Amino acid sequence: MADGSRGELVRQVREALEAQGVMLETEVWRGLEVYDRRLVERNREVNLTAVTDAEGVYWKHFYDSLVVLGLPEVPQAGSLVDVGTGAGFPGLVLALARPDFSVSLLDALRKRVWFLEEVCGELGLTRVRVVHGRAEEYGRRPGWRESFDIVTARAVAEMSVLAELLLPFVRVGGVAVAWKGPDVKEELEGARGAIRRLGGEVEAVHMYELPHGMGGRSVVIVRKISATPKEYPRRPGVPEKRPLT
Repeated sequence: MADGSRGELVRQVREALEAQGVMLETEVWRGLEVYDRRLVERNREVNLTAVTDAEGVYWKHFYDSLVVLGLPEVPQAGSLVDVGTGAGFPGLVLALARPDFSVSLLDALRKRVWFLEEVCGELGLTRVRVVHGRAEEYGRRPGWRESFDIVTARAVAEMSVLAELLLPFVRVGGVAVAWKGPDVKEELEGARGAIRRLGGEVEAVHMYELPHGMGGRSVVIVRKISATPKEYPRRPGVPEKRPLT
């Protein structure tokens, strides 16, 4: 993409975020440009994302990750863990946007972890740690369990499964933030029992549309209102095979 076209794309995304109350410094946009470049380069060697065109990356990855910073339920500072972070969406994008956050990126695929470590090193993100591991294991560890203000996940699992993977990380009073598709209502209704059992309560569901016909999205905010019972999360693989009801 030519520099002029990219500049116009950045302007459009920036204005769309500002309309949602998300203001970012110029330094953040420079960091996102480096991130975009490294993502496309490394994706030729390792399957990180199916979306590599500039318009798709800036809208489907960057805008979609950042729009939650304009939601009233999401803290603007604190500690965050992104579970199943993949190529770093939304966790690494949020770390760039809010350098005062203390961010942990957790993923079970080592090749993705290596990519994220490289990018964080290049961008000088000293408050980000990248960890290779599974949510079912780290959700039980001291220093991880019920230790985070915000826990995020994007396109990881259905809500009944996601509740068991995310809520053990959230401190009481904190929030789990889950990115879902536009048709989340039925899925969410089926997960309310599991969410309650794990100490959570659905606080809000925000719906929005990406531009240029890129599709609808929803963000589910779950508030942690009580401690998660010690038997959760269950061992790796069990939440997916036997979702809670």
